[in-house]
Amino acid sequence: MKEKKITSIGGQAVIEGVMMRGPFKTAVAVRKPDGEIIIKETENKVKGNFRKIPILRGIFGFVNSMVIGINALMFSAQFYEEDGSPKQEENDSKNEGKASDNDEKKVEDKSKSDTSNELSGFALFLTLASSLAISIGLFFVLPNLIASLIVPAEEEAFYVSGDYSVIANNQNSGEVAITNVATLTQDGQNEDNIYISGEIANSSGDTKLIAATTDKPRRNNVLYNVVESIVKICIFIGYLALVSQMKDIKRVFEYHGAEHKTIFCYENREELTPENVIKYKRFHPRCGTSFLLFVIIISIIFYSIVGRHENLLINVAIRLALLPLIAGVSYEIIRFAGKHADNKIISILNKPGMLLQRLTTREPDKTQIECAIAALKAVMPEDEKADQW
Repeated sequence: MKEKKITSIGGQAVIEGVMMRGPFKTAVAVRKPDGEIIIKETENKVKGNFRKIPILRGIFGFVNSMVIGINALMFSAQFYEEDGSPKQEENDSKNEGKASDNDEKKVEDKSKSDTSNELSGFALFLTLASSLAISIGLFFVLPNLIASLIVPAEEEAFYVSGDYSVIANNQNSGEVAITNVATLTQDGQNEDNIYISGEIANSSGDTKLIAATTDKPRRNNVLYNVVESIVKICIFIGYLALVSQMKDIKRVFEYHGAEHKTIFCYENREELTPENVIKYKRFHPRCGTSFLLFVIIISIIFYSIVGRHENLLINVAIRLALLPLIAGVSYEIIRFAGKHADNKIISILNKPGMLLQRLTTREPDKTQIECAIAALKAVMPEDEKADQW
């Protein structure tokens, strides 16, 4: 029995196709409306020793994968309308001799494919910018707002000395806000305004305020980050559950399953045929879905160490600044887990991601597997050690 291989080749599903990225080339295989499979191949241009540096390689991979993924998605989209139906020009060109699913498919490389409709740099920028804006709103701003409502500000004890002025007096809550305090200390910190409940000493006296909050309220940092992360996971799962009901997205998830099965077949060193591929599982431990879950978990640790700011925009900016580092660390964990997938502890840690793939993958048919095989064959290196994980 041949020894199982762990490959660094990975990919993603696109519209009616699969993208695969190998050590030297990236290929997108799309089944056109006439049944033909067209392949776009590109060389992986970025090379350098920094790609071997832990964490840094994960940061690069995170950004590069976004750009390559969107380019692949836009390439596949040019053959179909927004509703998933074939484009009219495709229909007009195939009135005669339409290929059936059982026919041998024509495969074209990048030198033969029409590049006139490829995504321009400006259009790519707009697509990335809009995607990032939506992602920031859904996974950073909204979770922060919800967490600030769920996790209450902590009441603290303050010492007040010297003259002060009352600037607010809420009769309903019994809270009083004071300012212009000559000396205000709480763990050696000074604040401009404090909000207290209880008696206030006269303007020249001293008192210890048992229940008080400041105009810069403090919250339990770890609890806040845990709540924020739970909200992110709920939004993520809810989003996947909703889009998975759409007909076109179901097709994409079927191609996602085809991609995983094909990688499994390749790693088991079997011949890449639909009959061999289809028998493998559609859940893969090194899927990007698992990576996203690790990013959320690792972010709890990082954000708890760094702390948070009560200003929403500043707090979101801090989280965005840390995201590349978190992605780099998460990549190293996924990389380690991929090499030790048979370890019991690693298997337990991989469980949430594997379960989530029940939403993001579906069982593919033979024609979808053919696309995944075509994409993988296009990026397989001649030296089998070149794509070793």
